[in-house]
Amino acid sequence: MELIYVALLALVQGVTEFLPVSSSAHLILGRVIMGAMGFDIAAMSPSEELALDIALHVGSLGAVLVYFRDDIGLLVSGLLDGLRGRGGERLRLVLVVIAASLPIVVVGFAAKDLVVEFGRSLWMLALSTIVFGVLLYFSDRRPEVHSRLETLSLRNAMIVGFAQCIAIIPGVSRSGICMTAGRYAGLDRPLSARLALLLSIPTILGAGVLGGLDLYEAGNARLTTDALFGGVLAFFSAWATVALMMTWLKRQTYTPFVIYRLVLGLFLIGLITSGVVAAG
Repeated sequence: MELIYVALLALVQGVTEFLPVSSSAHLILGRVIMGAMGFDIAAMSPSEELALDIALHVGSLGAVLVYFRDDIGLLVSGLLDGLRGRGGERLRLVLVVIAASLPIVVVGFAAKDLVVEFGRSLWMLALSTIVFGVLLYFSDRRPEVHSRLETLSLRNAMIVGFAQCIAIIPGVSRSGICMTAGRYAGLDRPLSARLALLLSIPTILGAGVLGGLDLYEAGNARLTTDALFGGVLAFFSAWATVALMMTWLKRQTYTPFVIYRLVLGLFLIGLITSGVVAAG
């Protein structure tokens, strides 16, 4: 596995995983570009691809855990409060995250084959990138009502949770659809991003566990040095991206991300129609 190939994938994963721009679209585009540059992408075995994918996601997850360490502490304290029979805002925070996470857990298991089927269509990827970018734009025009996660209603949490299920379609962006639903529900921009990133923890953790089991059943549970390097690089790039995005959203809108999605979607359509990549 060429180190530059691992590094580029790690950077793409780390930078795009938590932005509302579709990491799957960028990974596909990245592989197309690297293939055009002469990298032998097909040389990787399925177990190597899976090990690298797990390492990149774990690295990205680690960045969220570090950046939102105070929130993680509140969640742990809230869980302990619940076990002791105590109420309060910390327990409410736990209930909000659980309520928003349950739908994707159910749908993720039930629609695994559907995800694979959708993933074969680059047309679906390109059109989803555009359509859900437009939806983000209109949701971002709504008034900002909620600014504290601890007081968020379970109803609004469920709105975001069910919206997250749409992210099984490549190009939608899990972070992007959560931010879109959050803004639609009246969350301010920093809070909508904060909730979206907190919800990534159980989602990525669950996907990592399932991927690890697949790797173990394949008879090769070893993480290579290249995969570990990719995971570390994904951690630092994801942490920097999250920090910059959260700072940006304190004063600015989601509009630059919307514009970027439109340009990316049109670029993908151009690649398909010109025959550079197969539509799938």
